[in-house]
Amino acid sequence: MDSAAVERFEAGRGRLASLAYRLLGSAADAEDAVQDAFLRWQAADRERIEVPEAWLTKVVTHLCLDRLRSAQARHERAAGAWLPEPLLEGDPMLGPADTFEQRESVSLAVLTLMERLSPVERAVYVLREAFSYSHAEIARILDVTESASQQHAHRARVRVAAESRRGSEEVDPASARRVVEEFLAAATSGRTERLVELLTDDVTAVSDGAGRAKRLLRFTTRERVASFVRAGFRPTPAKRRLAGGSPVFHIAPVNGSPALLAVVGDRVVGAVAFEVGNGKVAFLRGIAAPDRLARLNQAWRRHEPDAPVITAW
Repeated sequence: MDSAAVERFEAGRGRLASLAYRLLGSAADAEDAVQDAFLRWQAADRERIEVPEAWLTKVVTHLCLDRLRSAQARHERAAGAWLPEPLLEGDPMLGPADTFEQRESVSLAVLTLMERLSPVERAVYVLREAFSYSHAEIARILDVTESASQQHAHRARVRVAAESRRGSEEVDPASARRVVEEFLAAATSGRTERLVELLTDDVTAVSDGAGRAKRLLRFTTRERVASFVRAGFRPTPAKRRLAGGSPVFHIAPVNGSPALLAVVGDRVVGAVAFEVGNGKVAFLRGIAAPDRLARLNQAWRRHEPDAPVITAW
């Protein structure tokens, strides 16, 4: 392959990776899909490709759809042990973030909700909301009619809006962080009553069980979530051994929302992402599986963090 063709592909690699991440919810899978697209680009008769960007977008989209439809992916997601891979703010794989719709489309909340969409609905939603493709363009990418694209987009928007806990207004990052700081103060001080007050009536917490659970652990009701949080923040020798040391905790933006990161040395060993709405915590996602934290760890080592919020644990 000539250098011009390689440069043409590399110029669009970031956009393709961001598209694949939104479709798959996994940075590793997204990187694999983009690399597969590169191999197809190498083998293609490029002189017959009129618009390389459009051709590559179609190839990556269909590679992702194949992955979403695969038996293995269906099994992993149906088994209830799947959570989106969190990415640290500034990661280029998060992609375009100029509009509320673009930022919302890459939130952990929406990436999780999109699991309930069909693969085609998911693709239409991402192409339309995050990348502003017209329905005519989406129809060509997905080999469907323009009216079908419109119908898929409508169903996807309705489903996401109906199940979203954040509503149609974006939460101010500074306000969300203050809520999380209050939450942590209550969680670590034993003030269970205040902790319950900071949870919405329909709060939910999910966890991968320190990366060891076969299915996600799920807690509902304010009292059960508060009890789960209090237990999780209670340090024990076994937890320190599991973490590989005594972690410090930082608050950092992950996929557009505040997250609490447990750090041992220069390694993130766990992340709790908070979904905040109306001044309260509506959803918590605890992720500690090492393969789900690999890319976040790479970014963390290049990151200049704020002072830790918990230094002794």
